[in-house]
Amino acid sequence: MNAPTPTSASAPLVDRFARSITYLRLSVTDRCDLRCSYCMPERMQFLPRAEILTLDEMYLAARAFMARGVRKIRLTGGEPLVRRDMIDLVRALGRHVGTDLDELCLTTNGTRLGEFAQDLADAGVRRINVSLDTVDRARFATLARRDMLPAVLAGIAAAKAAGLAVKINTVALKGVNEHEIPDMVAWAHGEGHSLTLIEVMPLGEVDGDRLDHYLPLDAVRRDLEARWTLVPQAARSGGPARYVDVAETGGRLGFITPLTGNFCEGCNRVRLTATGQLFMCLGGEGQVDLRAALRSDDRETMLNAAFARAMGEKQERHDFAIDRRGATPSVARHMSVTGG
Repeated sequence: MNAPTPTSASAPLVDRFARSITYLRLSVTDRCDLRCSYCMPERMQFLPRAEILTLDEMYLAARAFMARGVRKIRLTGGEPLVRRDMIDLVRALGRHVGTDLDELCLTTNGTRLGEFAQDLADAGVRRINVSLDTVDRARFATLARRDMLPAVLAGIAAAKAAGLAVKINTVALKGVNEHEIPDMVAWAHGEGHSLTLIEVMPLGEVDGDRLDHYLPLDAVRRDLEARWTLVPQAARSGGPARYVDVAETGGRLGFITPLTGNFCEGCNRVRLTATGQLFMCLGGEGQVDLRAALRSDDRETMLNAAFARAMGEKQERHDFAIDRRGATPSVARHMSVTGG
């Protein structure tokens, strides 16, 4: 990358609740080649390309976060691999793994993994998350509004062949994939992948009512406990998931419960959108503009001020709720805008 690097290290990022921010989720685009029904409408209006940060600016932002104590970066979208030349950013950030960074990760829908899996591994990525809600081709085509399951499965296989650890992220959806969840777990564990179940999140307007498909994970867990032996893990990953080992499959299973179980007490992350807006919480509307700071002639001063404001405004917990039919989403923006 051609971007300059910060001139000096700055104070670590610590919010007003004494939580250290060590994890940045960096969205490289809001665009996606799927249209999953719980995530966005079919006719999604994406941001004008002119508003998107350049890859050099994203690298500069990432370096600024590293200088302030961030040790893990996850690249997200939209679908990050649809952005042209995105692999150049991966390579640039990958050079910091082992020094300024402990880990560089990626979340993807898998449609282009077959093309990029080896490049990601070569650049220093060791783990990826793949969003996949079903391995039934017809159900996938209905849910994602695109018939691309074969490409996703081929991409996952390519990632495994490249030596990448794969975690499958599955949104649990009532009346859609709830009866397939045990099969999804067994399939993932059989392939050597872990799997995390996620409750549907009320972000942005979609075609339909999310309440129709809201499936509390406490009910899912009870069903799984009737089938398998779930052994709670004491170890935490620093994220919102709570993990168990499934004795019969030998694999790991996670639960992310934004609605039935708040997980904010140990939040260590912030999210930077592709337009340079820093969101301190996925479930809140508060944001700080880093794009102006990044483009300022007095970049360091502006960034320090922006970071100080962000830490002062980071909320204690999210405000997610699905409580009545037809309710306005808890957060107006779509997941693809913030970064998955």
